[in-house]
Amino acid sequence: MASDRSHTSISAWRPPVPGITEVFHAHFTDHAYPAHTHDTWDLMILDDGSVNFALDRHRHGATGSTSVLLLPPGVPHDGRTVTESGFRKRNLYLDGSVLPQHLAGRAVDTPVLKDELLRGRIDQLHTALVHPGDGFEAESRLSFIRERLHFHLAKLQPRAPGREANQLAAELRELLDSRTHVGLSLHEAAATLHAHPTHLIRCFKQTYGLPPHAYLTGKRIEHARRLLLDGHRPAEVATTIGLHDQAHLNRHFTRHVGTTPARYQRTRTGSYPTTS
Repeated sequence: MASDRSHTSISAWRPPVPGITEVFHAHFTDHAYPAHTHDTWDLMILDDGSVNFALDRHRHGATGSTSVLLLPPGVPHDGRTVTESGFRKRNLYLDGSVLPQHLAGRAVDTPVLKDELLRGRIDQLHTALVHPGDGFEAESRLSFIRERLHFHLAKLQPRAPGREANQLAAELRELLDSRTHVGLSLHEAAATLHAHPTHLIRCFKQTYGLPPHAYLTGKRIEHARRLLLDGHRPAEVATTIGLHDQAHLNRHFTRHVGTTPARYQRTRTGSYPTTS
């Protein structure tokens, strides 16, 4: 009979997103972590199963896909499976630019957070991180996660858009329009416009009805449509409009247009369609 260890799987990578030092996805059936510490914050969600862990010599447990686990840097902890089926988890290791060290004590007191909004945002960030080239979206989602964690640990309420929202949104839209092909980071946009990242995103969404990363992607897809109808190859189009590669173009183009770039291009007739 095969060992349960044969069902263990892991993947790890370092995304080009400031604040995230590592992404780690794993399915463990009988693994037990020894007591250890991290230099970074460990932000974890479970996709299924249960986990039991000790943090600063106090035991905690989490089950299912509703909880968020936040383990602070420098504090000893372990971890182990609870059932034979083990658990599936996704971790983000975050540096001090996301959460400062002085919040570690509050995290020790409440390492398991029951927050569906936060859990959903973390799930969305992991989805963005799986696809190379979605850095602007990933930065945006991490910014809201950071804000939500500060809400829990430092009791900081997010700032609502005020009278300046429309002007700030217009300035960001102008910036995005000028950088459609080369792109920009959320940090760069916030620094240029002297605004906090999450406040900048909220102002944009309140004014235009969609987040800035979605606006930028839409602009790129519109340009892609024109280039494809002009006869340019999809691989060439992807780099021209500022996307990571053809796979990145295929994913976004299909979501926006309902077909792949190659199929879209094959519909070219060179003339207007006739009707009976």
